[in-house]
Amino acid sequence: MNPDAPYPVQYSIDYPDRPLNRLSTFFRLFMVIPIAIVIALIEAGGYAYGGGRAAGAIGAAGLIVAPTLLLIVFRQKYPRWWFDWNLELMRFSARVGVYLALMDDHYPSTDEHQAVQLDFPYPDAARDLNRWLPLVKWLLAIPHYVVLFFLYVAAFFVVIAAWFAILFTGHYPRGMFDFLVGVGRYTNRVIAYAHVLVTDRYPPFRLSP
Repeated sequence: MNPDAPYPVQYSIDYPDRPLNRLSTFFRLFMVIPIAIVIALIEAGGYAYGGGRAAGAIGAAGLIVAPTLLLIVFRQKYPRWWFDWNLELMRFSARVGVYLALMDDHYPSTDEHQAVQLDFPYPDAARDLNRWLPLVKWLLAIPHYVVLFFLYVAAFFVVIAAWFAILFTGHYPRGMFDFLVGVGRYTNRVIAYAHVLVTDRYPPFRLSP
């Protein structure tokens, strides 16, 4: 495993270099409700697959977590359709989060990628993953949960400031936008490592790619 290689979880958002819709920005908390209900229904269904609060605690709901862990430990397998489900659900959750954070005024699609790019490679469980590491990844990721707590607090105030900036100027300040992209990148790296279990490479303590 080359430590100088790019981290396998790639995440970016197209910057809206155009006037954003001020009306939808003003009412964003209300407009997000229908798609938030969809996410909540998926989360409720996720309990049957071992997802639920363990993954939802840092922003990913309904992921197939516990069954994946067990299959890696006992069979050294990662079913492709479980991988595809987790990846597409993370992409969907990211689109909803980006919309709520005012970073895109296109309503979140359930399938189209829109302005959000999130990807990571499908692992060969027998070759690429340590079969015992999933048992302790949640513990190893605790320092990242602490960092994410403070990042989310900062992100909350950044979104509020961006809300006022968009209402007055129609544009999202680039520095604020880049910071939130970094927080999203950090979040998805931790989820991919500790919950989706697609990589054994420890997430870096940085917001940059």
